[in-house]
Amino acid sequence: MGVTGEENSRTVYDVAVIGGGFAGALLAAVLARGGVRTLLLEREPAPRFAVGESMVPYTAALARLVARRYRVPEVEHLSSLRAVQREISPNCGVLRNMGFVHHRAHLPQHPGEIYQVVNPSIVPPVPHLYRQDIDAHLLGVARRYGATVRTGPDARLDGLRIDADTGVTLRTGKGEESARYVVDAGGPQAPVSRELQLREEPTRARHHSRTLFTHMTGVTPYDETPAGRLHDQPSPWHQGTLHHVFDGGWLWVIPFDNQPRSANSRCSVGLTLDPRKHPASDLSPQEEFDGFLARFPDVARQFTHAEPARPWTSTGRLQYSSKRVVGDRYCLASHAAGFVDPLYSRGLAHSLEVVNALGRRLIDAAHDGDWSTTRFQYVEDLQQSLFDAHDDLTYASFVSFRDFELFNAVVRTWTVSTVLGALAVENACAAYGRSGDDSVFRDLEDTRHPGSPFPGSAHFNALGPLTRTLCEEVEAGTRTPGSAAERIFDAIREADYLPPSLGLADPADRFFHNTPARIARAARWVRTDAPDEVGALLKGAMGGLIRERLRGVRRPG
Repeated sequence: MGVTGEENSRTVYDVAVIGGGFAGALLAAVLARGGVRTLLLEREPAPRFAVGESMVPYTAALARLVARRYRVPEVEHLSSLRAVQREISPNCGVLRNMGFVHHRAHLPQHPGEIYQVVNPSIVPPVPHLYRQDIDAHLLGVARRYGATVRTGPDARLDGLRIDADTGVTLRTGKGEESARYVVDAGGPQAPVSRELQLREEPTRARHHSRTLFTHMTGVTPYDETPAGRLHDQPSPWHQGTLHHVFDGGWLWVIPFDNQPRSANSRCSVGLTLDPRKHPASDLSPQEEFDGFLARFPDVARQFTHAEPARPWTSTGRLQYSSKRVVGDRYCLASHAAGFVDPLYSRGLAHSLEVVNALGRRLIDAAHDGDWSTTRFQYVEDLQQSLFDAHDDLTYASFVSFRDFELFNAVVRTWTVSTVLGALAVENACAAYGRSGDDSVFRDLEDTRHPGSPFPGSAHFNALGPLTRTLCEEVEAGTRTPGSAAERIFDAIREADYLPPSLGLADPADRFFHNTPARIARAARWVRTDAPDEVGALLKGAMGGLIRERLRGVRRPG
């Protein structure tokens, strides 16, 4: 069993986790539940402000996977709004859609230049996570399962030494600690990365962005603004994460007050900019935000009565990457390994993917004493692949923001990946529910495309690089946006793994909304035309979701 918080500093821990944010606290809970002696160090006492708040269906599916595989049911609470409200916090909002509204500076917003992905009705509503409550909850979960959790001055890390043969020594505010392995989940200032000089200089990321963000009160739902009233999207914008996109950047609007049981009047707001088009200046973040609103009057009407509820945070370039993330007795996890951009809400999903891959290996190592670097090679490959894939997509998206026709194509590549990713994870969860055999999760890693939602398809795994290459040509001026968009749509039409009824290859179909009629047509396609691998994936995933939905309906309360 794991150690308790009362054990003294002479304890030799199996794993020391640096950083008590989402990834670090989640990993500590998984390890402690698996009988690993775990020390978690977080110098900032909870609760603490954090962004990364959208729990899309793919992320919710990953939360269910981690909860069931590692027997930490508290993690599954994150996958549904109802469970979050009941078990964790009344301060979370609801995410029923991911919406995108395209803008041109100083011009009225064109009502036809919108795109929306609506969560299928078979998936329970997922939450917008009020992170300070969620992260504090996960720290408590880790502590209850037996991890030693230290916060504040006692958790200050003054130095560390890593020995490939014996393990890790950490100098903390409480004294010297020893562990057999260290996981750095400390974000961009990762001390292991700094100590071992693991950052790539310069980063290999193609994408460039900086951001300023805060929580605000008094934000008007976009549906209630003059421009928003002209839209014909199937789900209200305010019922999800809204992206206002424009040449050189995007603005996120993530409300926590958009469901009747919420006790939170705040809204997460962040402006992310390409500094090559929108250079930083001496303006304060509020002044820069006000200047942005002056250029985009149809966005500004959302913020007529808005006020910051906390100080703005402003960053330099967001992108950083690592030469390697796994080595002798250490691993950089999640945002300690690298970061691209908050676009498409990939941060929480990346954290869950890494915890899932790393947790089993650390538990096995603690039990058999084999901490060899080769055991963790998949975690290296996974994190580097996740970084590169998200960099490709985000780079292409920023190029496409200049032209709605191109953006309308590029955003479909994200839609394909998030839908297939959710289906693959739900299929694995359904198989695990039938067999209880952990090999279904290990089988997901047996691929030459780590982190890919559909690793067996050469066509799918070429779609992201193709989209990036076409957008590189647009940026270089050797291809028009229209030509690039047409080629992306052609590639989607060629995909034999997508039901045609979903409309992803139709530029005029701007809403990914699985109505009953569309689902029925997709079901017929699965029975008659789908390749075997796709048919098995869809049947397993949908069957599992239906059983989950029925179980939720029957559950009292």
